[in-house]
Amino acid sequence: MKENLFSYGTLQKDSVQLKLFGRLLDGTKDILKGYKLSTIEITDESFLAKGEAKFQQTVIPSIDGFIEGTVFEISEAELFLADKYEPENYKRMKVALGSGKEAWIYAAVEIN
Repeated sequence: MKENLFSYGTLQKDSVQLKLFGRLLDGTKDILKGYKLSTIEITDESFLAKGEAKFQQTVIPSIDGFIEGTVFEISEAELFLADKYEPENYKRMKVALGSGKEAWIYAAVEIN
């Protein structure tokens, strides 16, 4: 079964895709309405050990906000790999994109 994953950050990087999925993902530009980006500090040592930056973006609700990103079609197994990649305080949630597609995103559940 295929899943849509909307990325507004590191999962858009070729190097991350190759390391995580073993391939480059095909994606299309899309937007997420009703949210804006916020910078948070990551304290998850296993995420930082992967060479990722200590300060990352997350989404927060915003009535008139929107976020540009890329929606990727991936397998369920690849979605579980993405679950393991994200920092421990990031959780997956389903959203509706500007294109009308439903997709998963990752967002911090607690903001420092």
